[in-house]
This record gives sequence, C-alpha cells and structure tokens, in this order.
Amino acid sequence: MLEKEPTRKATSRKIGGDSFLKIVLGVAAAGIVGLLILLAGELTNSASVSLSKFGLSFLWGTKWDPGHNIFGALTFIYGTALTSGLSLLFALPVSIGVAVFLTEKIHHLSGVGPVIGTLVELLAAVPSVIFGLWALLVLSPAIKMYVEIPLNRYAGSVPLFACTPFGLDFFTAGLILAIMIIPTITAVTRDVLNAVPNSQREALYALGATDWEVIRRSVIPYARSGIFGATILGLGRAVGETMAVTMVIGNVPKISGCLFSGGYTLSSLLANQFFEASGPVMTSSLIEIALVLFLLALVINIGARALIWRITKGARARA
Repeated sequence: MLEKEPTRKATSRKIGGDSFLKIVLGVAAAGIVGLLILLAGELTNSASVSLSKFGLSFLWGTKWDPGHNIFGALTFIYGTALTSGLSLLFALPVSIGVAVFLTEKIHHLSGVGPVIGTLVELLAAVPSVIFGLWALLVLSPAIKMYVEIPLNRYAGSVPLFACTPFGLDFFTAGLILAIMIIPTITAVTRDVLNAVPNSQREALYALGATDWEVIRRSVIPYARSGIFGATILGLGRAVGETMAVTMVIGNVPKISGCLFSGGYTLSSLLANQFFEASGPVMTSSLIEIALVLFLLALVINIGARALIWRITKGARARA
C-alpha cells in the first residue's frame, strides 16, 4: 500500500494538469468566439441608423448619394465579387501549377524546391500598398497598352471587352489581386500535395502511368479538399484587400458588365470615404458596409468549411 501512494499522487497531479489545460484552451476558444460576437454586435449597433432607415433594401440599392442621404451597397458588393472572382480565375491555375512543379517535378533536386518556394512565399510579405503603387505606375499602363486595347479592338463585340480601355478598372484590380493571393494558395497547396502518400503515386507508376496521369488521376483528386481550402484562403484575402485595389480600380461607383470599366469595392469605399463622412446617416451606412464585408467573409469561410467537411466525409465513405 505504501508503494502505491506516489503513483496515486502522480496520477492526481496529471489529472489536475489536464483539467487546467482544458480550462485554458476552453477560455481561449471562447475568447475567439466572444470576439467575433462583440465585433458583429458593435458593427450592428453602430449601423443602427442605416439599418432602420434602409432595411434590407440597403443590400440591393444601387444609388450612393451623400447629398440626398440615399445609400445602397449592391454596387460595391458587385465590385468586390467581380474583382475577387477575376483574381481566382487568374491565380488558381498558376498557383496549382507552381505547387505541382515544386512537389512533383523538382522534389528530387535538394535545395532547389525550398528556394523557389521561399521566393514565391516572399511575395506575401510585400505590403499591399507597394503592390498598388507598382500596379499604378507599371502594370496598369502595360495592361492597357498590350492587353486591353487589343482585346477591345479585336473582340469589342463581346460585352466583357466592349467599353473603352481605361487601365484603372476591374481587370487590372483582379490581376493585381491575383498576384497577391498566389503565394497563399501556392504555399497551402504545396503542403497539401506533400502530404499525399507516396503509395498513391507508386500504384499508378506500377501500372505504367505517365507523370501527367499520376498527377491528374491520383495526386490532385487525393488533395482536392486541401486545394479547395487553399483557394478559399486566397479568396478571403482577395475579398478584404484594400489599398492595392483602391489604387487601381478607378473608384467609380457603378455596375458594369465590361471588365475595362472602373468600379468600387466594399473595402475601397471604406478607405476612401469613412473619414470624410458627412452626417450620421452616411457614417452609419459606411459602418453597415463594414458589417456586410464582415458577414461576407464569415459566410465564405463557413461555406468552405461545410464543403470541405462534405468532401472529406465522402472520401472516408468511399474508403
């Protein structure tokens, strides 16, 4: 009996330590949830004037007239959705291609892959205002001269290219956003592809498959949920990006189906007008714009989690 007493004390200390750890982790998790709730509550409270005046019609209103206190968010929601969609359209093929190249083609060259991967990831460390300045001075004139004008000249019958090229427009904003989210998507996709078991590759190689067949039929399908998660992370950054987009989108509050037309996003509107807001209605409307942006980002992440859960659940069922 005396020999068992130290063991009981050690077990008791272990249980006490586990309980303390659970409490600390629970408080941390509750703090994050509480922070989100407080943030949503504060935004809702500060936007109460706009919410009571416009109601849900604020979401599909297209007029932004501070002189007559008439405000609507649809123009800016459209601009945010279009530029973010364009950024994914441009960035996703490049990001997946770079990740596949690093993990499947040069993985055997020690030191080369990590160096290239680090150089790609360094793009994420560049401040967005630097990207915006470079896009304003270099990218925008080049895109206008060598991409937009030829597209307008030879494909002007297509509504997407029908308007006069301006350079500061949806197209340029989408392109600079694509450059900014490529490091995020590439880094996560590379980690996901590295996590694919070698047995998946070796099974197809044993059947005589080529590198392309292995990548297309085994590696990419196995990692698709992770690639989707990487895409959503990139989309989240694109939706919330402010300075770079503000500098190159033209800041024209209108809805246009032409990619060469100037536009506005939710974040660029806040950056341009919040500190110059005149009157409580406009200030409240701008805070409601922030609330819309907050909820949009929240919905994107919740939807992504739900889809990833559905994909992984299906993968387990097939297994």
